Amino acid sequence: MRRSLIAAAAVALTAAGVVFAVTPSAQAATAIPAHVFAPYFEAYNGDSLNGLSQQSGDKYLTMAFIQTASRGSCTVYWNGDTGMPISNATFGSDIAAIRARGGDVIPSFGGYAADNGGTEIADSCTDVNQIAAQFEKVITTYDVTRIDLDVEDNSLTNTAGIDRRNKAIKIVEDWAAANGRTIQFVYTLPTTTSGLADSGLAVLRNAVANNARVDIVNQMTFDYYDNQPHQMANDTKSASNGLHSQLQQLYPTKSSQQLWSMIGVTEMIGVDDFGPAETFTIADANAVYTWATQQGLAELSFWALQRDNGGCPGGAASDTCSGISQSTWQFSHIFAPFTSGGGTPGSPSPTRTSASPSASPSRSPSASPSPSRSTSTPPPAGLANGNFETGSLTPWTGSLCSVVSTPVHGGTKALKAAATSSDNAQCAQTVAVQPNRTYTLSAWVQGSYAFLGATTGAGDTSTWTAGGSTWTKLTVNVSTGSSTSIKVWVHGWYGTGTIYVDDVTLV
Repeated sequence: MRRSLIAAAAVALTAAGVVFAVTPSAQAATAIPAHVFAPYFEAYNGDSLNGLSQQSGDKYLTMAFIQTASRGSCTVYWNGDTGMPISNATFGSDIAAIRARGGDVIPSFGGYAADNGGTEIADSCTDVNQIAAQFEKVITTYDVTRIDLDVEDNSLTNTAGIDRRNKAIKIVEDWAAANGRTIQFVYTLPTTTSGLADSGLAVLRNAVANNARVDIVNQMTFDYYDNQPHQMANDTKSASNGLHSQLQQLYPTKSSQQLWSMIGVTEMIGVDDFGPAETFTIADANAVYTWATQQGLAELSFWALQRDNGGCPGGAASDTCSGISQSTWQFSHIFAPFTSGGGTPGSPSPTRTSASPSASPSRSPSASPSPSRSTSTPPPAGLANGNFETGSLTPWTGSLCSVVSTPVHGGTKALKAAATSSDNAQCAQTVAVQPNRTYTLSAWVQGSYAFLGATTGAGDTSTWTAGGSTWTKLTVNVSTGSSTSIKVWVHGWYGTGTIYVDDVTLV
């Protein structure tokens, strides 16, 4: 993304080319939700990561940017600043606090300044193994499950760098699989109003050639610089439709819905770098949110969290305000409900154990109980009709939900959730709970891509299974925090058909 250059001067490294020793495991991590709103956070201006996450209510943030301090180096830092190394001392406590509230972060490599200055890691470093080692260091230091790669400007024409980057991705994906880790890679690329330019497609074609799995292609739907009139929401849709067709050529075995679940969109809220002719409005945000939810996109984002305020109405593009009249965090509040679902299908998050101060013990059902959990047995929760034996859906709700007589796990009735190509068929009920308790939510499910979870004041907690024709038990721990009621839900997955649910308990 085109951003202002980092103010701090780059410091030449004498230790360039050092390969870091990487520990293979950390505490249990949870995959990023299947549909996530994760705006970019400008990590270079001294703002509090956790503070702005709390103020905005944004639980998931994409952290920009990681790059080398000088061209030719193989060591990355936050913002290329040698005073901000990849270590728990840099952002570690903030990330832990965000995770304790049910969120997470996505580190982003590159950005316009790095791509323009030769400090993007694959442009800077000519050793593929050292590039991979830097990815792995970020993954293990912060225990993350998704990496964003912002590739634009000169990085789009550096064919050697493109090839090195994709070879390194493949190494990291193989390393992750061998060490029981989940890791996803996102390519964030500039776009035209009809899809990626050939330079962006070349990055993906090279990934395919190197057997590097690309989980999400995130379009920057702004800065078109084509001197044409723009209606930004419509341009987002047309760019995405074009990308969908392009991905169909690159990945011919994937279904239409699988391709939509590979697509992300990043807007530049308010006035973008081109000027007022490219202005993303509040109305555009509402339209894009509705459309992205209907299409089942993987990711919705914007540049940048610090711009989500009306501090400079009528102004130009700025790092600190949107340039339009709006309330503070208005774009965040519009996009926030987009986050839903468990880990992305095809990328289950395995349990990993080891000591790591930056990981939250409550991020996985298999992790240790959170510190607020009482040693006594919590009072029963108010979940009703969990076995559906009443024959009625009440108090469960959901337009694509019904009670059926077959198949069942126990008794004579079960719940049917019939997902469509545009709706994941969420069936839910609101349940009275005790505050500051941890409950165990369980259910038996049958069918492909069944999700079980709960929404508290701190956000969603969930688990899922790829499933099949047999009954499978799902279990997840739910910490209530200060909430006295939570929403318990189950759902299938867009375009994967019907699931069945039975014997839901919350104890």
